Amino acid sequence: MRWIRIAPCDSIPSREGRAALVDGREIAIFNLGDERFLAVDNRCPHQSGPLCDGIVAGDAVVCPLHAWKVNLETGAVARPVNQNDCVRTYATRVDAGVILIEA
Repeated sequence: MRWIRIAPCDSIPSREGRAALVDGREIAIFNLGDERFLAVDNRCPHQSGPLCDGIVAGDAVVCPLHAWKVNLETGAVARPVNQNDCVRTYATRVDAGVILIEA
């Protein structure tokens, strides 16, 4: 695994997400505030909705297509309940004001 520079921290507003293409994979990076960033695959497991365009609610994002709620820390679907679907998560860190993900 290696750390990949994604973007300056200030390029993603607090409580929002942005998409980044990394090694042919589209990843959604979310700014939860206080230099806390979380990253997941940018496709909802339901019908591949773009999670980066969803509404951030706590540590989760609500898919803009059908309101599936995905936990950004674990990748697990929180709503609808009793779903075993999940998305891949990526470790993140901040170095000198730049977001990095482990891929």
